[in-house]
Amino acid sequence: MKVLVIGGGAREHALCRSLSLDPDVTALHCAPGNAGIAEVAELHPVDQLDGEAVARLATGLGADLVVVGPEAPLVAGVADAVRAAGVPCFGPSQEAALLEGSKAFAKDVMAGANVPTARSYVCTTPEEIDTALDAFGAPYVVKDDGLAAGKGVVVTEDVEQARAHALSCDRVVIEEYLDGPEVSLFAITDGVTVLPLTPAQDFKRALDGDEGPNTGGMGAYSPLPWADPKLVDEVMATVLQPTVDELRRRGTPFQGLLYAGLAITGRGVRVIEFNARFGDPETQVVLARLKTPLAGVLLNAANGTLENEPPLTWRDEAAVTVVIASRNYPGTPRTGDAIEGLDEVAAQDAPHAYVLHAGTKRDGDAIVSDGGRVLSVTATGKDLAEARRRAYTAVGRVRLDGSQHRTDIARVAAGE
Repeated sequence: MKVLVIGGGAREHALCRSLSLDPDVTALHCAPGNAGIAEVAELHPVDQLDGEAVARLATGLGADLVVVGPEAPLVAGVADAVRAAGVPCFGPSQEAALLEGSKAFAKDVMAGANVPTARSYVCTTPEEIDTALDAFGAPYVVKDDGLAAGKGVVVTEDVEQARAHALSCDRVVIEEYLDGPEVSLFAITDGVTVLPLTPAQDFKRALDGDEGPNTGGMGAYSPLPWADPKLVDEVMATVLQPTVDELRRRGTPFQGLLYAGLAITGRGVRVIEFNARFGDPETQVVLARLKTPLAGVLLNAANGTLENEPPLTWRDEAAVTVVIASRNYPGTPRTGDAIEGLDEVAAQDAPHAYVLHAGTKRDGDAIVSDGGRVLSVTATGKDLAEARRRAYTAVGRVRLDGSQHRTDIARVAAGE
């Protein structure tokens, strides 16, 4: 099988790493990729938002499967263009990707599917914003209706900060605050059959102790030793399958990766948000634990034959990933700084720990930073404590001037 992965972050590096280890994959390509992905896949320059260009690349390569990683190409309709060219594609249509592209559309789908979620208002005027903020009170949850690269959500006790964020959006969803721990649960679906993956938890705040601004994610771990063993079955029955069924009923079947961001509240499971693709950084830990070869599962989802896929199998290991971010992230990041120590991790920590690249590029013989989140250092172990220890040992070998990372990823779950 020849596979083309679209994207260039740590999520795509995790996907490419898993696909490169799959014996059925005979050729692996990535566009545009990054410096780390170049070690396992052939890179191609492409505008990942240009569906026709991606489709031309796929047909030119003779790809048997295209996997679209990020949300922006999906919302731009890239998967539609690839399928129109006759190439199987893992990723929802432009219409179905609205589940992530519009918070208001997602709320409407959840209402139609009777999926438990936070009460909310969709607002477009200052008057509507004030009414919604007053109705719910603090803490205020304000979400940009459109794509915002994981940084469109403000949760604050400060009504003026909440109002300012709401006014900066064309259309905004204001909703009740959901208490309780958060869980990410992915499911692979062909539009009918739904195959859940293993739950993970990510850390969205920039600083230790869940302080600081929201980010795209600073780390993650799996499994969740504190979670109810029946959680996946419950979410399948109340969230994932009903949502897939509702989208099919509307004539917009969802084929690809359905990501449910969940809050485990005192009143039960509630959906915080849906994404239409693998989450970053949760993908790094989920795929680290997946034993089933990946390519065939994704191809079955793309071809509508997922009912033929046996249940997924998982390694009896824990996984932890720690994001190394550049100076100033999540503000405007400083880029172009040399990254050192990657060879030391490969020599001393493999195979239990490895580095997945996000915002990197090659500059002559050097690898330099090229984004806000630069690397995801991922490790496995017999339990979370061992995986965490291995991850932070590897983090300590990486040198990037001005870089930042959280020191408390999975600390509480590991019992430390």
